[in-house]
Amino acid sequence: MSSFFDKQIQNPKLRELAEWLLALLIAVVIFFILRQFLFRTVRIMGISMEPAFYHGERLIVSKVPYWLAAPDYGDVIAFPYKEDPSQKYIKRIIGLSGDEIDFADNQFTVNSVPIEGDPINAFGNVIFPLIVPEGTFFVLGDNRNASKDSRYQEVGCVPQKDIVGKAVLRFWPPGRVGVSNW
Repeated sequence: MSSFFDKQIQNPKLRELAEWLLALLIAVVIFFILRQFLFRTVRIMGISMEPAFYHGERLIVSKVPYWLAAPDYGDVIAFPYKEDPSQKYIKRIIGLSGDEIDFADNQFTVNSVPIEGDPINAFGNVIFPLIVPEGTFFVLGDNRNASKDSRYQEVGCVPQKDIVGKAVLRFWPPGRVGVSNW
């Protein structure tokens, strides 16, 4: 079977090099298309999502789940930090558009139902009760006493358009590789 390069390049070594370069170029283009439209990798920085995720772990977040269904309670999402969009935050959705989030007696409630978790000592600077605005999500870190999340105005409720993706796979470190069951 002859290739395009058989007729264009007479030297077999140059022809093989051209074929390899073309294959590499195609692979790079496919990688960037997949990265742009299907998935991203993020690194956990800090302790705000412990015990689900620890500092230094790496995750794949995918846009595909949100092609099929809207973000939901308990989803772990990545989104850009408003004050430095190059930083990606990882947090858990606890409130959907229209939900009433309240904080009293060191306990969060969503629509008057307490959410699970340890008592919270870090209050943030958002005024409660709060109705989650349309098209946004209220997020918290799992380690709520060490998390900068929707309780703070500089994070706030996360617009759906800003969601980079849903955490679907932890791929680093090797001993903690696993799919989403967080």
